[in-house]
Amino acid sequence: MALFFDQEWFDAKLKTKGRTRDDVAAALRLSREQVDEVFKDQRELSSNHVTMLARLLEEPITEVVSRAGIATPTPAPKSPGDSAAVLAKLDEMEQRLIRMERAIADLQSLIIATRPLG
Repeated sequence: MALFFDQEWFDAKLKTKGRTRDDVAAALRLSREQVDEVFKDQRELSSNHVTMLARLLEEPITEVVSRAGIATPTPAPKSPGDSAAVLAKLDEMEQRLIRMERAIADLQSLIIATRPLG
């Protein structure tokens, strides 16, 4: 993820599509100066602008958001070994919970059994 607006990426994508920043300005209904401010990371993009820019560049919205520096980084997927460790820990916790529930049931039975009648 870019921490700031990735001007080089956007310019490269525009060039690949045969587009210019003037095309961006027209699509976003902004002035060329406002688009230049966006590219310099001096102006925020609205969600509508991101959608329009993604359409113009024919790129996924998530990629545009990330390259515009407005996305929260997504945690990297865990390795398969991590999943096995998590599942083993969950199984261990489930077994402990079962033992605790049995202990509580036993205590409840003892309490009931030791109550005086009447």
